[in-house]
This record gives sequence, C-alpha cells and structure tokens, in this order.
Amino acid sequence: MAEVVFELDKVDFAYEGGQPALKDVSLSICAGERIVVLGSNGSGKSTLLKLLDGLYYATAGSLKAFGQPLTEAAFTDDAFNFAFRRRVGLVFQDTDVQLFNASVFDEVAFAPLQLDLERADVITRVEAALRDLRIDGLRERPPHQLSGGEKRRVALASVLSLGPEVWLLDEPTTGLDPRSQSWLVDFICAQGAAGRTVVTATHDLTIVDTIADRVIVFGEDHHLAAVGTPAEILGNAELLLACNLTHEHWHRHPGQREGHRHLHVHGAPHDHDHERNG
Repeated sequence: MAEVVFELDKVDFAYEGGQPALKDVSLSICAGERIVVLGSNGSGKSTLLKLLDGLYYATAGSLKAFGQPLTEAAFTDDAFNFAFRRRVGLVFQDTDVQLFNASVFDEVAFAPLQLDLERADVITRVEAALRDLRIDGLRERPPHQLSGGEKRRVALASVLSLGPEVWLLDEPTTGLDPRSQSWLVDFICAQGAAGRTVVTATHDLTIVDTIADRVIVFGEDHHLAAVGTPAEILGNAELLLACNLTHEHWHRHPGQREGHRHLHVHGAPHDHDHERNG
C-alpha cells in the first residue's frame, strides 16, 4: 500500500479577520499520486497548497505530512524543517513572487544553499536543473527580464534543484502561450512517471485528464464538493456548473429558429461561427 503523504482531517483555514478559505476538509494524498485540485477563483485551491507546503497552518482540524503533524511548532525544529523542505516543493502561481535573485543561476541555486548542501552538490543540482528545463542559455539573465514562459521554467528549475518527492503547482498554466502550456503538461506528466507525487491546483479543465489520476473539487463555499477520477468529475456537468467551472452560452445556429445551450470549460478559448440568440 502506498505511503500516505498528506492526511487532512476536518481542516479549516481562515485568514486574519475571520475570512474563511477552507472548511471541514478531510482527504488523503498518497505517494506517487497525480492529483488535480479544481475550483473557481477564491475557492481555496491556493490556500490548500500553502497548507501542504507548511506556509499556512490549519486553524482547526489536523494536517499531517509523512505521518508527522504539520504545525508551526514542528517547523521550529531545524531537522524537521530541512527534511520537509527537501521533500516538498511549491511553485507559486505568480512567478514574480518566487523569483528575486540577480541571475537565473543564483535563483536555481538559492533553495539548495539554504539546506546546507555541499557547494559541489549544489552546483551539480543547478546544472542538471538548467539542462532539464532547457534554460542553460539564460543562466546569467536577470529573471525579471524574462518572458512568462521562461520565468515559469526558472521557477520550476528552482524547485527541481531540490529533487523533491512532492510537487505542489499553483495554476501552472496561467499566462502561458499554447506551446509553453503543452511543454508544461509534458513536464508534469514526466514527474508523475518518475514516481513523484504531483498536486496541481487549477481551474483549467482542458488539462485535467492528461495530468491527473484523481481530482479533488472545491465549491465556492470552500467545502470539498467531490473527489473522483478525471472521467467521473469531467463527466458531471451539474457538478462543474455548481462549482463555477463551466458556463453555458445560449446560441442559435444559422437557419435554426430555436436556440440551444452549449457548455464551455473555463480556461479554454472558444469561438463561435453562429449568431447569439437575442
């Protein structure tokens, strides 16, 4: 039986001032699983990833990682902190929040250096990450001067240099052109194929069946709305509508007197060559 990496039991989280972000969430994530977390903006997807990364702490309920409580007190223990940071890596939705060093090389080297790794080991890891992410030629460039796709690769490389067992990806396709999105999907699949646990938060349904073994859905009320396979979740139009993950358009095709509705997934561009019924 696969190791349970994360276990949440009736977890709540509220921001300062009492604004709720997650309510009564219970779920488990096992080693090697490829999980997609779906939900509309503001449903709690990003908050969940930050809880799993130990950046936020549950305000109620319990959260364990690798069998150990994931609490603020736990991270005061240097041994626990270093071990956890080696095993779990988070890539933020906004790469500008994550990238702050003077050069791409320094950016990718930053996290391993914080874990007191030997300098030779750090350099080996950085070179491998630059090569794997195909950004060798950017090593001396300032990250803030890069394109959106290049920044995303640098952010991924900065986590890859840690060699994490668990990847947490927050809206990774946001702002990427189609070619970069396709490359990123391939990267996620490669991590999963290598046996790593990958948790991807998104509201883009077009990539779910490619990158997920299991799907977790949050409603706009911050509760867990459903858990299932990609086929089960994507085939449930009522659920997707209720969670604001699809929307309907009313159309009338040329030559037809009566209109009809189409469902469209969020995150996927679509065009219509027919008139809208007024």
